[in-house]
Amino acid sequence: MRKEPTWRIPVGLLGLLLGLTIYGLVIARYAPDLIGDWPTLVQTVIYIVLGLVWLLPLRRFLIWMETGRRD
Repeated sequence: MRKEPTWRIPVGLLGLLLGLTIYGLVIARYAPDLIGDWPTLVQTVIYIVLGLVWLLPLRRFLIWMETGRRD
């Protein structure tokens, strides 16, 4: 366990918030135009997938915030 704070945690949190905001705005702007005429069930599945996709790189990002390594 580290004793002193590191710059990676606040920078990482700000980066995560910025990235998720941009991702959400892009999805909210372009997804309805692309899939708006599709059946509701298909749209629901797509929005669920898009809502979970951002979790894929999160593990590596959190490891970097804590340790500074990219593994």
